[in-house]
Amino acid sequence: NEAESESPLMTITKAQTAAIKKIMHKKYGDNVAVEFCMRYGNPSTKSRVRSLVSMGCSKILFFPLYPHYAGATSATANDQFFRALMKEKWQPSVRTVSPYFDNSQYIDALAKSVEVAYKGAYKKPEILVCSYHGVPRRYLVQGGDPYHCQCQKTTRLLKERLGWSDTEIVTTFQSKFGPEEWLKPYTVEEVARLAREDGKKNIAVIAPAFSADCIETLEEINEEIKESFEEAGGSEFLYISCLNEEPSHIGALCKIIEENLSGWI
Repeated sequence: NEAESESPLMTITKAQTAAIKKIMHKKYGDNVAVEFCMRYGNPSTKSRVRSLVSMGCSKILFFPLYPHYAGATSATANDQFFRALMKEKWQPSVRTVSPYFDNSQYIDALAKSVEVAYKGAYKKPEILVCSYHGVPRRYLVQGGDPYHCQCQKTTRLLKERLGWSDTEIVTTFQSKFGPEEWLKPYTVEEVARLAREDGKKNIAVIAPAFSADCIETLEEINEEIKESFEEAGGSEFLYISCLNEEPSHIGALCKIIEENLSGWI
């Protein structure tokens, strides 16, 4: 966002927060404050916790906006939150929100975004690639991280919600770096294989693990991965935006928030 001199992630996060705040204020007035913080960057988790405690908040619900749990994402966000609380002499009651990879409203929002994108496509995609952020394979093998299983389940639930066959959708993983093996198949390799070996000329790619568009989606998927597909012989590449501040997404998040506030308001 050049006008505001900020990243797309920041712009979208602000819009999501404003939309959630509007809905929650309409239902609960000043009884519920809605703010955001960044795992990496500002406003930091530490500064936001300090601010909320200073405001007199006696209960804090912490919601990591990662649909899927991973030690490298949700867990580190929670760690940072609890480290911030350790600095407070007076600590409020706290809750953290569990991953929502199989939440029906989240799946419905994903399905709706796919249906809208397919309807407006120049040519109907032959297959939908669900590209999730990758993690080292050892996290799964050695540590029992549930991330891989949760990603597979989201794809399956999306497929069932759309009424599709197994041949119309596939799970892949992106953003690998370093020499060690990460979760496979790698998106950048799979899209090339689809074009070169399976003869797929028209594909769509969606990133269900991201609640908001960012560099990994806007540049890695829509530029690098698209280029890999086209160089292998593909022609039509459709990137389906993250759910961002779509009403169906905001509605799903608000429902999850309300469920987790049960007994507090």
